[in-house]
Amino acid sequence: MAGTVQSIERAFEVLNALSQEELGVTDLADRVDLPKSTVARLLKTLESMEVVKRSPDARYRVGPALGRLAGASSASAALISRARPHLMFLADSVGEDAGLSVPDGYLVHYIDQVDSGNAVQVRDWTGELVEMHAVPSGLVLLAHWPEERLARFLRRPLKQYTGLTVTDPDLIRRRLVEVRRDRHAWVVEEFAEGIASVAAPILDKRGRPVAALHVHGPAYRFGKGSGNVAGLVMERADLLSAQLGS
Repeated sequence: MAGTVQSIERAFEVLNALSQEELGVTDLADRVDLPKSTVARLLKTLESMEVVKRSPDARYRVGPALGRLAGASSASAALISRARPHLMFLADSVGEDAGLSVPDGYLVHYIDQVDSGNAVQVRDWTGELVEMHAVPSGLVLLAHWPEERLARFLRRPLKQYTGLTVTDPDLIRRRLVEVRRDRHAWVVEEFAEGIASVAAPILDKRGRPVAALHVHGPAYRFGKGSGNVAGLVMERADLLSAQLGS
């Protein structure tokens, strides 16, 4: 197209592919139909700017810089600012990382995270986009959706992230009944192996879900039996909901 900058177009093609899943250089080059050498150069530049991050197994994902850019919008920036003290409280009280996410279509977008002081931590999920059925932040949002919208979501093919990911629509519906009753959701190794997480919804003054607070950590030390973690997450989500409704 006349007047466009090819390198920028290619960079966006790369980022769009990585927003769906982690990919190595070869698979990514195939996905975007570009030479491997071109993709490698783009990734090197994007990594230096923290726009992408490379995992130990040489696979790439969207990096924290995009999350920071996404959070720069006025609404997201205000939400992050109000949520940050609650994230800090949770990270300090629980000893695990705490995060904030918002809905993005059928995806959950992680827009902020506060790391705990624990020596063994999981990665920073800021900037990550994940299908709602696979993470507790998504489940607590889905639990508040109207039936027609939920039905459309469940009619789609649902991604299997690990061997434990629940993708059966009937099982998800039953699970959402429990989430509505309990006001929180747990997920253990359904999105990422070795990771457990619990989330609660943040509601606006009309009771509509606008975001979610979560705490996550290694499954070997963190899970449903970890004290009153769910209670703390719900308490902080309720306080933030009240702040947004004031």
